[in-house]
Amino acid sequence: QVQLVESGGGLVQPGGSLRLSCAASGSSSSINAMGWYRQAPGKQRELVAIITSDGATNYADSAKGRFTISRYNAKNTVYLQMNSLKPEDTGVYYCNARVNSGVTYWGKGTLVTVSS
Repeated sequence: QVQLVESGGGLVQPGGSLRLSCAASGSSSSINAMGWYRQAPGKQRELVAIITSDGATNYADSAKGRFTISRYNAKNTVYLQMNSLKPEDTGVYYCNARVNSGVTYWGKGTLVTVSS
């Protein structure tokens, strides 16, 4: 079992920055990939960025050039640095982890609001 706890969300003006953190506990040594997803009210959840155990990353087109995903501490923690934020980035951001068996886990989410 893996537990994920997100932090770092909040209110920020357009053009500002936020850094989200996700701390994994439990059977975290079995994690082979982690990612960030976001969901706006009335819309489907979408992938923002992922990072695998070997360090490979992938980003949604809307995030490329503005967001950076990274992980430390033997994959126990993942970060999402978000720069040049836009109102369209508003939503609940969820941390996701995939373990070797293929099972995925979700955090409870952290709200990001980009507004002037």
